[in-house]
Amino acid sequence: MTVLAATAGAFDTAALVFGLLLMGGALVSGLARRSFLSLTAAFVIAGFALGHDGLDVLHLGASSPFVRDLATVALVVILFRDGLEVEAEMLQTAWRLPLRKLVLAMPLTGVIVAVAARALTDMSWTECFLLGALLSPTDPVLSSSVVTNPRVPRLVRHSLNLESGMNDGLALPAVLAFTAALVGAGPDGEEFVWWHFVLQDVIVGLVTGVVVAFVAARLMPRGHTLAEGIPAHQKSLYALGTAFAAYGLAVAVPPEGNGLIAVFVCAIALGILRPDLRETFEHRADDMVEVVKLGVFVVFGSLLTFDGLFADGWAAVAIVVVTLLVARPVAIFTALVGTRTPAALTAFMAWFGPKGVATMTFSLLVLSSGFSSAGRIFDLAALCVVVSVLAHGLTDTPGSEWLARREERRSEDATRGGQPAPAR
Repeated sequence: MTVLAATAGAFDTAALVFGLLLMGGALVSGLARRSFLSLTAAFVIAGFALGHDGLDVLHLGASSPFVRDLATVALVVILFRDGLEVEAEMLQTAWRLPLRKLVLAMPLTGVIVAVAARALTDMSWTECFLLGALLSPTDPVLSSSVVTNPRVPRLVRHSLNLESGMNDGLALPAVLAFTAALVGAGPDGEEFVWWHFVLQDVIVGLVTGVVVAFVAARLMPRGHTLAEGIPAHQKSLYALGTAFAAYGLAVAVPPEGNGLIAVFVCAIALGILRPDLRETFEHRADDMVEVVKLGVFVVFGSLLTFDGLFADGWAAVAIVVVTLLVARPVAIFTALVGTRTPAALTAFMAWFGPKGVATMTFSLLVLSSGFSSAGRIFDLAALCVVVSVLAHGLTDTPGSEWLARREERRSEDATRGGQPAPAR
């Protein structure tokens, strides 16, 4: 597979720009950490400034193989890392809140966004539900101060982190299904049959992922005698190799299932079967995952235009407002009814559901799929991501500090009153 396919000039320019941005990002990372503007936002803005509506340095076509292949590679890496984080122990010890948010809140978020889009625009129900699926996942990268601040209650950190780690993979089948339905509705597309999609894409992808994980887990030696000669970085590469093997096997061997679903399932199974490989990969994969994500941010930003973002006028703005201020809060409060979670913590988790790399990458796949409304759906999702990057970037550090101080005061009051401090 050609990973980076583009015209020579376009790729050379993109490589130069991305290299300079990585160098500059490293130099100002300390300043960015102390400011509201994260590196994520900076790379999106840089891509926009260098794209069609800016200096026109980056010439990246929406339908080019470069964009689609970059999105595919990014999804393989991101979904694999996310799937590995779904530890059996985490699911057993604190699974109720994340499960409710994944099973109830995430689909409800997508439905509310879809209903709003249908009411505000002339898009079809299929297009609206695709937009809802794109905007249902969350991204902890855009609220890193929340999930990494040890003073924030563990209930909040764990719930948000596990939710965002799994919802990318869970949203994927819906994104693929609605995209396939819209491609099939075109003049040159094959008619979409839902049961055929479930049997071929989902089931074959799922089985392929489990089989590859099982084989990979058995092939890597467990004993210290056999395994001690394999360096840790080679074990990390071995784990990553299983991700691309699962993708390739799913898409290249009949009956050709969905490779991205295979990668996510493979990661979950491998992480459970071989916790040692999971830990080795997680300790060494941060730089690689970060580079892939930043590359997606630059490409994503370069494809944005003012005319595209606001092509639907006030309807586009209203969809963003509904997504961030209505859909997510209503879905979270509904999902957590009966859990006795304090209202302040519920409200905090309702706000910190930022739209980020998953929505970006899925949107790039949608944009490159070529159906007639792909660009419109991309622009609506993109506007929501841009607003989320700015809004959550402004509020993650102040919000986490506010919640930390609030919980510390509650703990002190409870201790003075002779009551045990609340669980953290």
